[in-house]
Amino acid sequence: MLMDVEKCYGCMACVVACSAENNVPLDFFRTWIEHLEKPDGTRIFIPKQCNHCDDPPCVPPCPTKATFITQDGLVLVNDNLCIGCGACVKACPYGARFINPVKGVADKCTFCSHRLAEGLLPACVEACPTGARVFGPLTEDNELTRIINSRPTQVLKPETGAKPMIFYLDLPSEVNR
Repeated sequence: MLMDVEKCYGCMACVVACSAENNVPLDFFRTWIEHLEKPDGTRIFIPKQCNHCDDPPCVPPCPTKATFITQDGLVLVNDNLCIGCGACVKACPYGARFINPVKGVADKCTFCSHRLAEGLLPACVEACPTGARVFGPLTEDNELTRIINSRPTQVLKPETGAKPMIFYLDLPSEVNR
């Protein structure tokens, strides 16, 4: 997924769509919008969520192997195997996981894997009124790969070695600190 920071104006449509689509409990979020205020008063909005890392630090500490990577590169949680210990929550450098208080298991963004299976976009992408979120497989020629191959992108916390698969356009340097 690609997040174009210049296009995001913090409307929260993605957050609402995600919560509604995935029945996320109140006061918990699978995606959220952070903001940064520059010295000149300009406010920048940064959409965040699970980065579906290529080398996810949340997978190894799971004692039951409930957290896993699919063939398509999604990092998911098997609710039937999760014991709610929180090891994966602590291991995520992005703060993208939580223990679902209703189900008692780890919860996070799934890129709406149930929608992907039906050929649909994740709810957050579909709901974004400005097109700030772009989604697609990195193995195909599509809008996502064309943007990534033609413009400089950034990732959050590259120093972790997690190899995040959420790419950003125009991410202020202050965000990666």
